[in-house]
Amino acid sequence: MSSVAPEQREAYRHFRSIPTRWMDNDVYGHVNNVTYYSYFDTLISGYLIEVGGLDIQQDPVIGITPETFCQFRKSLTFPDVIEAGLAVERLGRSSVKYLVGLFRKGDESPAALGHFVHVFVERESMRPTAMPDKIRQALAPLVIERWET
Repeated sequence: MSSVAPEQREAYRHFRSIPTRWMDNDVYGHVNNVTYYSYFDTLISGYLIEVGGLDIQQDPVIGITPETFCQFRKSLTFPDVIEAGLAVERLGRSSVKYLVGLFRKGDESPAALGHFVHVFVERESMRPTAMPDKIRQALAPLVIERWET
């Protein structure tokens, strides 16, 4: 049976270290659930900027996010360092579905698993359009086959 995203570290094609911040903790002493989505966005946006050459201020085509999902497995707390794993499940004409695994540094089992969808739109009209070639080329190496848990 498939999970929301791969549980195995080796399934992810790209990793980014993300340090938790003091302000990420909530009154219960762990990273608040909404902050996990910020980690997803940091991972994906960083990749698109650094590897895909995305210019978030000037490019005429941008990605908007119609869907996100997170399955929480373990609490993260400050001062944990997250090793955020990224893969791509589906690379379409104008959209992409990313898979994300958040791992506490050195931990083999995920603290959270999820997905994040981008639909590419023209910045001015906000109408869907084809994904830019530079983004497609950056994302292609991240595509993985279905996995089993």
